[in-house]
Amino acid sequence: MTKFSNPTVLQNETLKLRSIEEEDIPVLYNLIYGSGEPEWKKWDAPYYPLEPHTLDSYRSHEHARKERLADDEPDSRLLIEVDERIIGTVTYYWEHKPSLWLEVGIGIYDPAYWNGGYGTQALTLWVDHLFRNLPIARVGLTTWSKNERMMKVGQKLGMKLEGRMRKCRIYEGEYYDSIRYGILREEWNKLHHT
Repeated sequence: MTKFSNPTVLQNETLKLRSIEEEDIPVLYNLIYGSGEPEWKKWDAPYYPLEPHTLDSYRSHEHARKERLADDEPDSRLLIEVDERIIGTVTYYWEHKPSLWLEVGIGIYDPAYWNGGYGTQALTLWVDHLFRNLPIARVGLTTWSKNERMMKVGQKLGMKLEGRMRKCRIYEGEYYDSIRYGILREEWNKLHHT
């Protein structure tokens, strides 16, 4: 995992976002896959099964992710650290790269760090970094209607509700809506840089 000669580090007074290093992979693997029914997955798109991995296949997956990035693209996944402890990751992915349609995501795998404002702080640093380093007009965030915490994070970031696809997610026999939030560069700059 040596594609980036200058690893990314973003931080505020509470947390740090940083590039994933080789020695982080076992820690991250254990956070994500360490229990058979992880609590975090009940909230993070549980209607999609957790992709099964061994430590070796997860390591290969991480290496391949970095290799797919263009030389001028920022790292697509960073660790979230609090007090030098890895608690999760932030990501971005291209919904449609030719039109620069980018979506962000976050996973805080340790429930002890839920409801502490870490998600809002991490995504604020992350979205700001992406607007500074990519020629994008908008950043999107997609969640589902049972994940009220993620909807609140989107709202706290100043994102607007752009779409609600009703009853298109089934989880544990119940229908839920798919929820799409987004914020434009000029809206972000007005809220976070004035």
